[in-house]
Amino acid sequence: MKRFQVLLVLLGVFSIAPAYARDVTLLNVSYDPTRELYRDINTAFAAQWKAQHGDTVTIQMSHGGSGKQARSVVDGLSADVVTLALAYDIDAVADHGLLAKDWQKRLPDNASPYTSTIVFLVRKGNPKGIRDWADLIRPGIQVITPNPKTSGGARWNFLAAWGYALKQPGGNEAKARAYVQALYQHVPVLDTGARGATNTFAQRGVGDVLVAWDSRSWARTRSTSSCPRSAFLPSHRSRWWTAMSTSMAAGAWRKPM
Repeated sequence: MKRFQVLLVLLGVFSIAPAYARDVTLLNVSYDPTRELYRDINTAFAAQWKAQHGDTVTIQMSHGGSGKQARSVVDGLSADVVTLALAYDIDAVADHGLLAKDWQKRLPDNASPYTSTIVFLVRKGNPKGIRDWADLIRPGIQVITPNPKTSGGARWNFLAAWGYALKQPGGNEAKARAYVQALYQHVPVLDTGARGATNTFAQRGVGDVLVAWDSRSWARTRSTSSCPRSAFLPSHRSRWWTAMSTSMAAGAWRKPM
């Protein structure tokens, strides 16, 4: 509940309440897997703001890989709120003068309202016997994960794989690099975002295991005939802090807040 309230506060920092009711439209530029999350949050926030201030608020959404979304804002996409997978991506927006450098101080928990972790999703019955990171580089295993150049979630997957290799007996950076290189040789397609990777695995039936960042990816696959029926927490996984900030106040586009 506290984290949900933080998300509502995030959307409420615009102080859009004049002396008379009006229609207000905001754009939230977010990362790939948040469509269902913000559909519910936007409805709750609009109702709350209407009751408190009389304004009718419409929140439009833009979704894509976190890094790609950050670049879109930098290139001119007029965001009012940015809710991205990595603080690094919001820092990139701040580096171009589009919000304050200390944006993480504006909200509780360093503007990270929730966390997640890595899970492995496999086919029904787990026919390939996949249970941990070492299994992902066995001969014949196909791994589905998004492109870390465009997807924030994919970067967490990358770091979790790297961390696993470092933690092994005798692990070092050279061995971690070798493991990650071997892992990506087992990835047949690099989608630009987490949703695309989930669709590749669940709807197109490609791959033996989906490396995903939370249970929402599992939930999105349940309605498909080829969906996985088992999920595993690998022995080593990163903890993911999502990040969000107001990007530009209405009427203050390209001015630091």
